[in-house]
Amino acid sequence: MECDMSEQTHAEPITPFRVLVMVWVALLCATALTVWASTVNLGRLNVWLALSIAVLKSSLVLAVFMRLRQESPLFFRMFLVTVATLATFIGLLFFDVPFR
Repeated sequence: MECDMSEQTHAEPITPFRVLVMVWVALLCATALTVWASTVNLGRLNVWLALSIAVLKSSLVLAVFMRLRQESPLFFRMFLVTVATLATFIGLLFFDVPFR
C-alpha cells in the first residue's frame, strides 16, 4: 500500500509564511509596548492600556495562528460573545473595587 503525497490535498488553507512573520513581529512590538507602558505612570489608564494591548495580542494570535478568521462566522460570533462577557465582568469588577 503506497502513499503518494502528490495526491493529498490540504483541506484547510495554508497561511503564507510572510503573514506569520509579520504577525510575529507585531507581537514582539506589542510586547515591547507592554514593557514600556509598565514604566509610565498614567494613573488609572495603566490598567486600560495594559488590557488594550493584551486584547490586541490575543486577537492577533486567535485570528492568525488559531485560524479564527478562516472559520465559519458562527465561531467568530461565539468569540465576540465571549469577549463581551469577559469585558462585562471586568467592567463590573472595576465598579465594585472603589466601594470596598
